[in-house]
Amino acid sequence: MTGKNMKVVITPEEIRERVAVLGREITQRFNGEPLVVVCVLKGGFLFFADLVRTIDLDLELEFVRLASYGRGTESGELVFSKDVETTLKDKNVLIVEDIVDTGHSMDFLLRTFEERKPKALALAALVDKYERREVDVKVDFPGFHIDKGYIVGYGMDFAERFRELGGIYELVE
Repeated sequence: MTGKNMKVVITPEEIRERVAVLGREITQRFNGEPLVVVCVLKGGFLFFADLVRTIDLDLELEFVRLASYGRGTESGELVFSKDVETTLKDKNVLIVEDIVDTGHSMDFLLRTFEERKPKALALAALVDKYERREVDVKVDFPGFHIDKGYIVGYGMDFAERFRELGGIYELVE
């Protein structure tokens, strides 16, 4: 990428270990009850795929698509372009997101799902950049806390590139 280099922030091994821990925590939290796990596309797909395989519960897998970034690094308008295909009423629901920074997207999604009256609603995020919060959003199952830098890999992108990387990298000039 012209003018940018990548610095390793989190290795694939560190991600695997943390995802396994999160799977155990989620299994304990929902204590044998069925769980609807909702992947936020596109960025959450790798984390979601690895995470659901570590959760020892009866799972129903769903997908939503929210877009808060355009083709670069600047936040854009929020778009809710794909919704879940099942009812959430009286069900345990876990949203799986790649990164929560300002909180606007997850605030929107959590409020939208809360209106559907789930039994329980929780949020797992691979990366929690809580220092950038503009909206009060709690990540119930945070993977890693990163306070600065533009990161890519493991589902996260820059202009639709670098999602396939197994680790998390910071783009640096």
